[in-house]
Amino acid sequence: MAPLHFLCLAAYFGLALGLTYSFPDCVNGPLNSSVVCDSTKDPATRARDLISLFTVDELIQNTDNLSPGVPRLGLPSYQWWSEALHGVASSPGVTFAPSGNFSSATSFPQPITMGSAFDDPLIKAVAIVISTEARAFDNFGRSGLDYFTPNINPFRDPRWGRGQETPGEDPYHISRYVYNYIDGIQGGIDPKPYFKVVADCKHFAAYDIENWEGNDRTSFNAQVTLQDLSEYYLPPFQSCVRDAKVGSVMCSYNSVNGIPSCANAYLLQSILRDYWGFDDDRWVTSDCDAIDNIFSTHHYTSSYAQAVADALKAGTDVDCGTTYSTHLPEAYNQSLITRDELETALVRQYTSLVRLGYFDPPNIQPYRQLDWSNVNTPDAQNLAYQAALEGIVLLKNDGILPLKSSVKTLAIVGPWGNATTQMQGSYHGIAPFLVSPLQGAINAGYQVTFAQGTTDTGTTTDGFAAAVAAAQSADVVIYAGGIDDQVVEHEGGDRTAISWPGNQLDLISTLESIGKPLVVLQFGGGQVDDSALKNNQTVHAILWAGYPGQSGGTAIFDILTGKASPAGRLTTTQYPAVYVDQVTMTDMSLRPSATNPGRTYKWYQGTPVFEFGHGIHYTTFDVKWAHTPPKQYSIASLINHASHSSPLDLALFHTFDVAVKNLGRLTSDYVALLFVNSTAGPSPQPNKQLVSYTRLHDIFPGSTASASLSVTLGSIARADAAGNMWIYSGAYQLSVDTGPILLTHQFELVGQSAQIANWPQNPNA
Repeated sequence: MAPLHFLCLAAYFGLALGLTYSFPDCVNGPLNSSVVCDSTKDPATRARDLISLFTVDELIQNTDNLSPGVPRLGLPSYQWWSEALHGVASSPGVTFAPSGNFSSATSFPQPITMGSAFDDPLIKAVAIVISTEARAFDNFGRSGLDYFTPNINPFRDPRWGRGQETPGEDPYHISRYVYNYIDGIQGGIDPKPYFKVVADCKHFAAYDIENWEGNDRTSFNAQVTLQDLSEYYLPPFQSCVRDAKVGSVMCSYNSVNGIPSCANAYLLQSILRDYWGFDDDRWVTSDCDAIDNIFSTHHYTSSYAQAVADALKAGTDVDCGTTYSTHLPEAYNQSLITRDELETALVRQYTSLVRLGYFDPPNIQPYRQLDWSNVNTPDAQNLAYQAALEGIVLLKNDGILPLKSSVKTLAIVGPWGNATTQMQGSYHGIAPFLVSPLQGAINAGYQVTFAQGTTDTGTTTDGFAAAVAAAQSADVVIYAGGIDDQVVEHEGGDRTAISWPGNQLDLISTLESIGKPLVVLQFGGGQVDDSALKNNQTVHAILWAGYPGQSGGTAIFDILTGKASPAGRLTTTQYPAVYVDQVTMTDMSLRPSATNPGRTYKWYQGTPVFEFGHGIHYTTFDVKWAHTPPKQYSIASLINHASHSSPLDLALFHTFDVAVKNLGRLTSDYVALLFVNSTAGPSPQPNKQLVSYTRLHDIFPGSTASASLSVTLGSIARADAAGNMWIYSGAYQLSVDTGPILLTHQFELVGQSAQIANWPQNPNA
């Protein structure tokens, strides 16, 4: 998204133009007899006929995100930029009413929290609700039909300011998350006849630096090997584009190997369109002001005219900004671009709008019937609560949780104790209600004393005395703190440290000395080093909630009281604080080296504070193979038996059935995580890699549930130096769960190693 100055400018432009969303009049307007209004024709034919009517000036003026339309043709203005990362969100394209109808929308947890649920059907259900509410807003002129969401850049470095927007650090997990999200939000996989809304997978590609030590996203050159590009940075985009058929993609601020992403034909043409099949009824938008940055900050071209020409020719169809409309006339007059190239960009945009039903009668479109009664329904509220409940992760518990019925009084201390909008994180809309931890405690029936004590980054101890007084009169002390999206982690800024900020640990230490049972609630998307809490017997439990959304306080206290059981798993590695001194953010490599201890759980050579996948329960589980897996697989047979009607990487390798028995006394969900590790393939080998997962719900005490863990060829493949994916022969080990590994199995892949995907090579490299 845009820097703040452009966000304000874009919003002003919308107001200045009096932008009110409307649909073209295909009955009585100038277009009534045109091909674009003929619903018997295919979308591309309809769009091409419309765009052929534009003058060159009209083509150029409609390449910006705030498109003025063509009044003489009866084509209304349109804002391409709306947001809906975890609910319909405040943005240039979305207008909330001051009260009454359309004054709010369901506010789900941030993706970093929802991702920790490891529940694909949940993600799809959330996306369905978001798109339903988005369509209702659009039907009443309060939003567009296109949403710049989701953010699927892997959370590579814990310092990244926008990691909260992502599902986590693992590309396989993100790939499944985004597939289900796109399936839900767009109304199916490449739905016909209409998209519900069009989503936008961002930021393409290798984008995960805001501003670290003077390295700004608008000028940063990400130097990435083809191996890392293929194996880590781009699998989520492949899933989004090739498999889920997303309607649009956003190119990122940064350069990749010397070429700005929005002018990078290797990314936008060779990979996106040629390799993944991103066809001409889908479009690419720049991140906001990224076209300007090609010239102004990357200094890639000698003029703005050349910058806009390079971007348009590379495949960027929409400029989120005004650089196209300002400088494309120069480029056209200098013969740097042609009318055909302008038409290509506009045909892509309007083919998408045709597929959204933009030109068709509302009475034949179910999505055009949605209204305020479809927003924030009881089912949506329950789903927001369920998403928070499933995503919360219990990091530590010495037995204090769930709280005993004898606990009557609580002291809630800390900067997040009475958090409301903080619970939403970035890219949020106006929630219908927000339940803080304090309110959650009160609603749970406790007598509560609240003292903030300090702020997220505070250094004064002025509030410590009130915190101590509150703690002394309580049965149990709940400390609610961490990092937030306003000061510590946010768009435009990265962290330089991953320790607890300010004097929060000092306040926790002071609370420890009182001798009351102490539970720490940790908030924020990026992890902080919990070593001082994990290893301290006077801190009895740690519960991570991320950004849990509108019902966060309710979900937290339902877990603390045992009304619900925790089963979330961390989707990122919690590193020790010294990690930031061991590798720079600008080092994009994943594998360990003399200057890099390795990134993510797959490559990190140190000991994490809490590892990827960590999460404990109120009960214990016994896990067994329901059927003993084979000990040997023939690579040739696997390839021969694969369906060649779809990409080989999606072909089934094997389905591993696991029986999970609840040995304890409390009903609980269980997330089954299946990893593989091997000495096969190029060195160095990853520690392990996630190859399948599923979430089992409501396993009753003494009962057994079955988890079917399907593994594809692609999930066990690895990339060679050129980015090609291979199934390597050799010995492998499967493992279920983390921490105490509950189940293992050794097998061999025999025969000649086989290449299952040919990665596009960069002709200009």
